[in-house]
Amino acid sequence: MKLTYLGCSLFLVLALVSVLASGSEKGLPILTFDEGYNQLFGDDNLVLHRDGKAVHLTLDERTGSGFVSQDLYLHGYFSASIKLPADYTAGVVVAFYMSNGDIFEKNHDEIDFEFLGNIRGKDWRIQTNVYGNGSTDVGREERYSLWFDPADDFHQYTILWTDSHIIFYVDNIPIREFKRTAAMGGDFPSKPMSLYATIWDGSDWATNGGKYRVDYKYAPYLAEFSDLILQGCAVDPIEFLSKRCDNVQSLEQLMTGITPSRRSKMGSFRRKHMTYSYCYDQTRYKVPPQECLFNPQEAKRLKKFDPVTFGGGRRHNGKRHHRSRASRSEADSI
Repeated sequence: MKLTYLGCSLFLVLALVSVLASGSEKGLPILTFDEGYNQLFGDDNLVLHRDGKAVHLTLDERTGSGFVSQDLYLHGYFSASIKLPADYTAGVVVAFYMSNGDIFEKNHDEIDFEFLGNIRGKDWRIQTNVYGNGSTDVGREERYSLWFDPADDFHQYTILWTDSHIIFYVDNIPIREFKRTAAMGGDFPSKPMSLYATIWDGSDWATNGGKYRVDYKYAPYLAEFSDLILQGCAVDPIEFLSKRCDNVQSLEQLMTGITPSRRSKMGSFRRKHMTYSYCYDQTRYKVPPQECLFNPQEAKRLKKFDPVTFGGGRRHNGKRHHRSRASRSEADSI
């Protein structure tokens, strides 16, 4: 299939410039569900709020649920306020992600926010991941704790995707910047993707390698989504031609990446809350992927969480497994 959407990458939404400059999402249009999304699965486990701007996804013994954007996008700013299920949530996975796996089965791209539930008294964990061109054997996971309880209230989660950067934000604070490098080749996401939101049963891997599973006596598990923002270059799903770039502005204005103030906040978050990075996983990679930059202080801190994975020691509680939707990493600490 010959792709003819490359011209779209020269433009992005004008409002993004003010978002990056001011750290505010004020002024970005919030869509109603029907304006931007369709139900993906789950029958009546997806419920729209009366105002049409909020949607509830539930997981019960019958099924999970999810929705998907009506358009494919090549680059943009994608955001939602999310409130996660409370109480016992082991095995529950809530995902807010971009993918084109339904179109490119063997060489799909993906950009993930995943929220991994836990046993009672333990916190939700958040995981980010990036795949390009079907590179599921080279998962680029990072995992974090949060400075708040994501089940208590709504918090904003955002993916900014350009042709050279992917930045993940939580409440407007950047938590991860992923830069395109020549060494990555086609592993950087570069084809149009849809935006998805789902809740599903990840009992086989999500909590301590499947030790703690979804307990349906606590069901239904409810994830709430609001403040849905889709800003980017929409692409025709048949011809792969650019359909529109609302309020277009040159991507060059976004290439400077994160401001010094925001970079400082990102560094603080990562020092306090990052618990796993693929770049330091010596069990998984004898040689780190070429885009990784070794930080001795970061390596030392992560080693405290898992001495085996991050260098030295013996594992006594079984082996680490990795899997995604095709090859997902196990979240094996609770």
